[in-house]
Amino acid sequence: MRILLPTDAFPPICGGSGWSTYELARGLRARGHTVLIVQPRPQTPKGIRERTFDGFQVIEYGAPAPPVPYLRNYFKNEKLFADLTNVLTGLIERERIQIVHGQHVMTSVPAVRSAHRSSIPAVCTVRDYWPVCYWSDLIHTSDGLTLCPGCSASMMTRCVRPHARALWPLTLPMIPYMRGNLGRKQRGLGAADAIVAVSSTIAADLRARSPELAAARMEIIPNAVNIEALREAGASNRPPMTTPYALYLGKLAPNKGTTHLVRIVERANLDWPLVVAGDGPERATIEKEAAQSDREIRFAGWVDQRAATAWMAHASLLVFPSRGPESLSRVLIEASALGVPIAAMNTGGTPDVIIHERTGLLSDTPDALAEDIRRLRNDEPLRARLGAEARTHAAARFDTAVVVPQIERLYVDLMETRN
Repeated sequence: MRILLPTDAFPPICGGSGWSTYELARGLRARGHTVLIVQPRPQTPKGIRERTFDGFQVIEYGAPAPPVPYLRNYFKNEKLFADLTNVLTGLIERERIQIVHGQHVMTSVPAVRSAHRSSIPAVCTVRDYWPVCYWSDLIHTSDGLTLCPGCSASMMTRCVRPHARALWPLTLPMIPYMRGNLGRKQRGLGAADAIVAVSSTIAADLRARSPELAAARMEIIPNAVNIEALREAGASNRPPMTTPYALYLGKLAPNKGTTHLVRIVERANLDWPLVVAGDGPERATIEKEAAQSDREIRFAGWVDQRAATAWMAHASLLVFPSRGPESLSRVLIEASALGVPIAAMNTGGTPDVIIHERTGLLSDTPDALAEDIRRLRNDEPLRARLGAEARTHAAARFDTAVVVPQIERLYVDLMETRN
């Protein structure tokens, strides 16, 4: 097949969604398909540019986006949707594309529109809550564990506060635009021939929160990970530290639960260093709290994929305090594949990766998470058992050789149905 993957992010510099798209593309190529990547680049000069990564042709589409809240979102959504649809339509015709598979918020609606213009199937993968939340995270308070119950006008008057902080009253006139933007994305996504939800929880939430999505065909297929290559990379890297350490790896942001990170390790009485690998808006606050703590907390800053793998492969345990509805954390999958014992908050699609007492420990509150960390620290046989079962589960469920054939079967079914 000739497959077009429009994606918001793609290596070498990207987060988990970009690497998941790359692994899908790599797996499809290994099975004999031709894959073309298109990546919009907002806030860059307008026009089409080309680059390559690992043999893939990546067509970048530059598009202006002024650095003004809400106006920037309009340029990255409504304006980009229209322009990118035209670009993709031309590529479909020129490259004789047979199926289009959008990968994230900026590219899914244009993927559907361009595919239907050309009378070919459109698939979209949903990896977070962008179709049902303007902010993509269901967070409506600056703290607390309760997620937004629904995207009504009254709830939007609350959810703008943690994002706009003291300026939140100025954002209230934008609520009609926010509601319209969300509706347009839902209708656009709902028109796809199939939606791939990466976890059972996110599939259920999409259906429950949007009538447009409830009626759509939805398949639960997780993100793919090249587990063999990951393990080889982990084994080949030298340990970053010679002593045991706990690890937090990810963005330092409210939805990741990092507000509670220092207090959690204090309550756990953790006598190993906690390495915090990542960056984000909460870093300064966490560093200040860490400086006042009697626990040893080290900040590695943002790390690339190689360094992240090294930190994970040699960690004695992974701390996952996320309070946002994680759709399906790539960090959890990779740590599981490497056999790292994990203490995680039970949020979103996390139970698809962490089966409590089998492949890790799940908790519902920060205090309970601290107790799980304490338990793992003091029970070496438990760490070994959980790590071993996590390795087996990750290989059976998330390896590229398992996941990509599921995507391929979906493509074939959609093409046969349309024909």
